[in-house]
Amino acid sequence: MAEAPLPAIRSLPSWLLGRAAARGRALVAEALAAEGLKMWHHVVLSAVRDLAPVAQADLGRGVGLDPKDVVGILNDLQSAGLVDRAPDPRDRRKNAVSLTGDGARLLVRCEKAAREANDRLLAPLSAAERDQFTGLLIRISGTDG
Repeated sequence: MAEAPLPAIRSLPSWLLGRAAARGRALVAEALAAEGLKMWHHVVLSAVRDLAPVAQADLGRGVGLDPKDVVGILNDLQSAGLVDRAPDPRDRRKNAVSLTGDGARLLVRCEKAAREANDRLLAPLSAAERDQFTGLLIRISGTDG
């Protein structure tokens, strides 16, 4: 059997992390799709829950999305009855976004689906290895968890 090409590259931690991340994103995207949601829609819905009521511009900055992309996602979420936009009581020139009851219920289902997808990703690891792996990822990712 022939050896896979690019062994020097395929052995790099950056390559392996990229492959694992791609597999993880695919598993989560598939799980979210089963609930009728796309990945960035899930991110925005989750941020709305955590920050609500939140101005659209602050929401975009909070999740790192371009304002026009945030507007498109919010249009989709509002059309589906998952978020409400209303004038911000602190600044009537801005819209404040909040979850609807349907949005909150869908978010609970999506969070469960995403956790289950991550469980499938990490299935080859023991519980202790999962904790260690997650801790190591936090250390090298430049995030604080």
